[in-house]
Amino acid sequence: MDALVNIIGEDPHFLDVVEKASQLALIDKPCLVVGERGTGKELFTSRLHYLSRRWDGPLVKINCAALTDSLLESELFGHERGAFTGAQRTHIGRFERADGGTLILDEIATASSAVQEKVLRVIEYGEFERVGGSETLHVDVRVIGAANVDLPALAAEGTFRADLLDRLAFDVLTLPPLRVRPRDILTLAHHFALEVTREVGRDLFPGFSARAKKQLIDYAWPGNVRELKNAVERTICRLPVTETAIDEIYIDPFDSPWRFGGGKRKKEEAVEIESVAIDDFAEAVADFERGILTQTLERYQFNQTDAAQALSLSYHQLRRLLKKYEVSVRSS
Repeated sequence: MDALVNIIGEDPHFLDVVEKASQLALIDKPCLVVGERGTGKELFTSRLHYLSRRWDGPLVKINCAALTDSLLESELFGHERGAFTGAQRTHIGRFERADGGTLILDEIATASSAVQEKVLRVIEYGEFERVGGSETLHVDVRVIGAANVDLPALAAEGTFRADLLDRLAFDVLTLPPLRVRPRDILTLAHHFALEVTREVGRDLFPGFSARAKKQLIDYAWPGNVRELKNAVERTICRLPVTETAIDEIYIDPFDSPWRFGGGKRKKEEAVEIESVAIDDFAEAVADFERGILTQTLERYQFNQTDAAQALSLSYHQLRRLLKKYEVSVRSS
């Protein structure tokens, strides 16, 4: 993303955040952009840069979750030649490259405590040393953190530095999930449909039928705007060229009668309640809840944040239940 892009939406919840972002952009302070996966955090972090006085300076981004602790430290702060095996030349880190501009730390909650401490020092004093170096370097960088987890709760647990959170949380943009923006669903779906129609070289987007529109509005969109975009693009690409309005949205790409585990049939059978003798009601309820927790974790590849959202629980409510029922949080 190399420039300020237009953000689509007219729902009041969404417009409130857009207005707050425009105001926050003008204040040269660290800040946070938080929200569920797929809500558009990258759009808003870029917006904070391009509407600021730093707009003509560098915009540098890094995904903290994509790198190991040692690589993340080297990428952020750079390293000197010979700092470690394989360091054959001096490496300029992201903080130096962002001097005079903005550095966006995506998935900041995954950074180690040691890296968080060094980030805090740069925010507070504008100084750091490269890995393996002794020279103190100075930079002028606005730091914006992005996360899809409850950072105050992690700070209370001690897994995220409370002092870093205090510095980053000068102000916080919390992005609303798509399910609370019903007025925007059809607008976004139409926009994505037009885009992919052009991309695949078709001349006409035939529109959505009333049935398809209802399907779009009724679905909860746990993956938010990203999931909506994927579903609309998938639907356009699967269907042949036609002038007839699209009547069905292919939301679940795994939906198939040959799906591992039984697909639709298994889900339908799962809601049936068999008539069985229950000797211990409390234990039966515990087994039922334990099964739901296990199945949800498996469905979301043991990502506890996504599993909690799917179950409408907070991260810490889910953690308490996993501990209570001794549910494994790792794939076997």
